[in-house]
Amino acid sequence: MKKKSSGNLPQALFSGFAGSIVLTLLHENARHIAPEIAPRMDILGMRALRKILDKADAPQPDRDTLFNVTMASDILTNGLYYSFIGSGKGVWQRGALLGLAAGVGGVVLPGPLGLGEAPSNRTPQTKLMTVAWYLVGGLAAAGASRLWSKARK
Repeated sequence: MKKKSSGNLPQALFSGFAGSIVLTLLHENARHIAPEIAPRMDILGMRALRKILDKADAPQPDRDTLFNVTMASDILTNGLYYSFIGSGKGVWQRGALLGLAAGVGGVVLPGPLGLGEAPSNRTPQTKLMTVAWYLVGGLAAAGASRLWSKARK
């Protein structure tokens, strides 16, 4: 098996952050368009951040600051996650698999993590949108990786 060179790191990061931005845009637009059914991953993120700050005995930020830090954290962590899609052969499959895994995790994990289930699990449509949007993010990252490869040729 051919070892991947470290020259693929910028491509992986670029494509990962492209997928993350697509995912964030989907979530943010949908919560304004269809607030009754749209997944609210922002709420889950803010709850998680409040829990972390509470455990660290750190001061709790105001709601606007909390939201902004959560959005930045979401873009960073999702971008790093999607960067594992990488480049080369199988990029579309990796994008689909990592996207689906993140989407299923977004539906299944919040309850056991003590973050509540309603933001991603409220209705069947909410669950479907959660999984679908993470899948779209993974495929967007794969597409960005392919575009990078074509641009380099």
